[in-house]
Amino acid sequence: MAAPTRVAQQAPPTRDPVTAYRTDLDGLRGVAIALVACFHIWFGRVSGGVDVFLTLSGYFFVGSLLRHAIAAQAPHVNPWRAANPWPRFTRLARRLLPALLTVLIAASVLTLLVLPQTRWLTVGREVMASALYYQNWHLALNSQDYTAASSANSPLQHLWSMSVQGQFFLVTMLTALAMTLAVTVVTRRLPVPVRQRAIRWSAGSTLLGVLAVSFYWAQLRAGINQPFNYYDTLARVWEPLAGGLLAIWMPRTRMLTWLRTLVGITALAVIVTCGWWINGVESYPGPSALVPVLATLAIIWSGAIAQEHGPSAPVPAVNHVLSGRWPVWLGSISYALYLWHWPLLIFYLAVRGKDHAGVVEGVVLLAVSAALAWVTKRFVEDPLRVARSAGRTRSTGRHAAPPTHARRAALLSYSGLLTSVLVIGASVTGVTIKVWEHHVDTMVVDTTDLDPAVYPGGRAFLDNAPVPRMEAQPTPLQVLKDLPITSYRGDISSFTDDGVTVGVYGDTDATRTVALAGGSHAEHWITALDAIGKRDHVKVTTYLKMGCPLSSNPHPTYLTNDVPYPQCRDWVQQVMHRLTTTDKPDAVFTNTTRPRAGITGGDIVPDDYTPILRQFSDADVPVLGIRDTVWPHHDDGTAIDSPTCLAEGGDPDTDCASSRRTALSDSDPTDALVGRYPGLHPLDLSNAFCDDTTCPAVIGNVTVYHDWHHLSATFVRSLIPELSRQMRAALPWT
Repeated sequence: MAAPTRVAQQAPPTRDPVTAYRTDLDGLRGVAIALVACFHIWFGRVSGGVDVFLTLSGYFFVGSLLRHAIAAQAPHVNPWRAANPWPRFTRLARRLLPALLTVLIAASVLTLLVLPQTRWLTVGREVMASALYYQNWHLALNSQDYTAASSANSPLQHLWSMSVQGQFFLVTMLTALAMTLAVTVVTRRLPVPVRQRAIRWSAGSTLLGVLAVSFYWAQLRAGINQPFNYYDTLARVWEPLAGGLLAIWMPRTRMLTWLRTLVGITALAVIVTCGWWINGVESYPGPSALVPVLATLAIIWSGAIAQEHGPSAPVPAVNHVLSGRWPVWLGSISYALYLWHWPLLIFYLAVRGKDHAGVVEGVVLLAVSAALAWVTKRFVEDPLRVARSAGRTRSTGRHAAPPTHARRAALLSYSGLLTSVLVIGASVTGVTIKVWEHHVDTMVVDTTDLDPAVYPGGRAFLDNAPVPRMEAQPTPLQVLKDLPITSYRGDISSFTDDGVTVGVYGDTDATRTVALAGGSHAEHWITALDAIGKRDHVKVTTYLKMGCPLSSNPHPTYLTNDVPYPQCRDWVQQVMHRLTTTDKPDAVFTNTTRPRAGITGGDIVPDDYTPILRQFSDADVPVLGIRDTVWPHHDDGTAIDSPTCLAEGGDPDTDCASSRRTALSDSDPTDALVGRYPGLHPLDLSNAFCDDTTCPAVIGNVTVYHDWHHLSATFVRSLIPELSRQMRAALPWT
């Protein structure tokens, strides 16, 4: 993980505890990166190592800014020049960007070589988000949980923390420079020591206030939207600020070496073990994150004894151990090692088609990651910092002999060449991503004229239609765009939209109306209903909202997690009022079943669906209750991304298929409710998705799903005859 460059110099007479170089903290970074990598590869848990990095980054960066601000108060310093952010910004860029761009370019190439085309756009967008330091927001808004690695994970998911640090560095730097200038102007007539104290206290007070707000926000949002909270910069910033406060206000005590040793041992033990007894994904960056953060602060404090009491003061045992050769070496490559280990793991799992790495595989991955990290540091990071670090040895903090003129010229030439290569590589990567994004966004899927004799789709199961050997349509890449027409027209409310959007389809001039209502699993039937309505002179109106089936649940949650979804409750109440009173269509078409929790126990009618059926029955509105479609999954309950599975060469009848036994109950659960709710008419097309044992990803030469669990428009089109037959049997006028 990144940390700002620290100034290697002897402690000044004031013995500022953040001035001298701390090799033990390099060693602590080494321990942290080892924890992060090992927990990612073998244990599928959050180790707390990232929280250590964030705290250390705040300690070093704020300490550096503080020294700069205090030095700017000297009489001979021009405050306007001292407030210029550009020199510090360029140093920060030289520290962070070279290794990051190297890994992003490599990840882009490996994506083209290893991953299927269905994943190129997603990874490409994450490359851009990582390069521009908003990856954490990208992941938060796309609700990606940061859990155990698998071949389906993003190879750049780990870079969320780099984005948080980059945002923290930039905002803190600009704020500090502005504050320095303001204090300088306001106190310009006061003695220098007073101005320096004003800088320290104004900085400390500001950091303390922001830290309090951030910590409160983190614990508040944990109970509202923890997946988003995990990536949220505002929720995370209290961690580096805690390190920054220690840099400003380091507690000074008597020597008490034995106490510092005890504190250091305890803190290191906490850091090493907290990943086992704290579920970081579910609790960080809330109050539980105080454990690794406070432990990191304790180690920083325990090792500050030499700076407080002079170089002859005994060093606590833990800090002495952390200053050892191997921890310090590991710390020196920690930034590059963090960048490399996760993409290597994900690409390896993708190549092997596995979700976990074994012991030997993990050891090899760690060794390769460490080797690449050393090469990156030695030949990418260090040469591009040569202009300001040629006179000292970075890993030890001791001065080295200046390089010869020829050596320096060679290093600068190499740095210029390397910069050109990185800039060109990054530019080519960015252009390639944009070209591919344009290709996918403008891709047109037109399967309306497919020959039904060659592409029978669902009729292969329903009518035993013959299936000639042909390549499935749409292709795995094309099917990503094979969406319902309502998605393209915007006739479905988003997750955050509280309003009710009504679309009109079918025969828009018809006197009879069927209302399609519910979430996205109701939406994908519009392809068939639109065609049926036009043919049979029935108007089809849509009342749709993402992830929001018609339900009486007072506390609905988002589909993939337990995040409260109050907009869904409010929307359902509005829609039910309109459907049962003001609009009152001739019938409502909606889902009446869904999978049991875990998606492997068959399907059920949820308890919170039945009050909705009662409201329709009381309002004398007939309900065409469609049985929910199969949610593709393996027998262990893990979901299947069908387009990606097919793109990777998976067999649609085995690798990418679901078991009917685990997906569906023996009969449509809605049938048992017919006697209780007059006007309820069950519709069941499950035999179009599954034979007696298997629910394939391709049926009748047609790709069934356009994503993890939504039907492709092409497959729905093949179900029109059977859906129409069942609707006519229920309501003859349809």
